[in-house]
Amino acid sequence: QVQLVESGGGLVQAGGSLRLSCAASGRTFTIYGTGWFRQAPGKEREFVAAITWTGDNTYYADSVKGRFTISRDNAKNTVYLQMNSLKPEDTGVYYCAADGATVPRGVGIKYNYWGQGTQVIVSS
Repeated sequence: QVQLVESGGGLVQAGGSLRLSCAASGRTFTIYGTGWFRQAPGKEREFVAAITWTGDNTYYADSVKGRFTISRDNAKNTVYLQMNSLKPEDTGVYYCAADGATVPRGVGIKYNYWGQGTQVIVSS
């Protein structure tokens, strides 16, 4: 089993920055990839960014390219999402997902592990 714990959410003004963390524990050696998803009130969950556990490859939704950066710290088993130039439409609950066979990038797919989510609110 793998446990994922997100942190770093909060309230920020438009144009500001936040860094989210997803700390993995347990059988982390079984993880192939990790992704960030978000869900705004009344909307479906959407893909934000993903990274292979080795850090070799990264993936981004078009809506966040150039503003968000995903990275990982091998020593800490932690994946980060640096969010810059935040917009009100970035508001939502951000979830971390991990899977042992693929990089989590699809919506509506039951990946192996999910965190509890962290709230991000961007005010205009």
